[in-house]
Amino acid sequence: MTQESRHTAVALGRGLELRSPVLLASGTVSYGEELSKLTDLSRIGGLVTKAISPEPRIGNRPQRIAETPCGMVNAIGLANVGLERFVAEKLPFLQNLDTAVIVNVAGKSIDDYVQVVQRIDEYDGIDGYEINLSCPNVKGECMIMGVSSTATFEIISKLRSITNRHLMVKLTPNVTSISAIALAAEEAGADSVSLINTLVGMAVDHKTRKPLLTNITGGLSGPAIKPVALAKVWEVYNAVNIPIVGIGGISNVEDAMEFLVTGARAIQIGTMNFVYPDIGQTIADKLEEYFSSPEQMTLEEYSGSLIVA
Repeated sequence: MTQESRHTAVALGRGLELRSPVLLASGTVSYGEELSKLTDLSRIGGLVTKAISPEPRIGNRPQRIAETPCGMVNAIGLANVGLERFVAEKLPFLQNLDTAVIVNVAGKSIDDYVQVVQRIDEYDGIDGYEINLSCPNVKGECMIMGVSSTATFEIISKLRSITNRHLMVKLTPNVTSISAIALAAEEAGADSVSLINTLVGMAVDHKTRKPLLTNITGGLSGPAIKPVALAKVWEVYNAVNIPIVGIGGISNVEDAMEFLVTGARAIQIGTMNFVYPDIGQTIADKLEEYFSSPEQMTLEEYSGSLIVA
């Protein structure tokens, strides 16, 4: 997909060009087909698919989602159709979308990530990969790699050697230094980083004295995590030179603007897709209206222009 003549068009590098800085986050829009009946996906920058692993996954046992004040916790466990069903059943729809398509990739090992990327690289119509190194509700898998600079460097280096498509690395806030992980990804050849993934959270019922999730803990998302996400975006913005895609609690255009001014070049909308299926289109249109005014800074000038002195 090519950029249109829009004031909010964004180039994230290595061929990933967006007509709007608004993306829809992985895990909140499945593979896009159902959502396409409720909103005009051509009006946004793109979507990030549900995570794909080599083999199908049923995920964690229910109960897997619980509402919390200003958000939700989930422990879906990367449930997905698997690589071959994705290629056969989901890819044809995605190839015909008039918007950028980024495939989220997850796995238990470097070989898993390599297998998925190599297979999908055989097909046209995909603009890049979001490498999920940060899922907090799958024990002993991708999260282990995402908390280690060395492991992050190793996996991204390997993937960089096998694909010329855009590599976006999704970072977890559940680390001592997110900027150290971001730097490792950049040095290994990542084209951008997306942050943050969910925070580790928990919900309980004091009456039954039981957790609301069968997994006990899960990933906290929604408006409650926005202040943490903004702080992490600012930290990473001051550490790397590659573009940042901000994620975490974006509910309206004002939230999106806060991420942009803090250093994000683009944003992803997650939990609020469940509440307002057309929120991406709404925010994209409002951003275009704002930045089309000759009195305003350009989107490129505005990104990272936070005044701190």
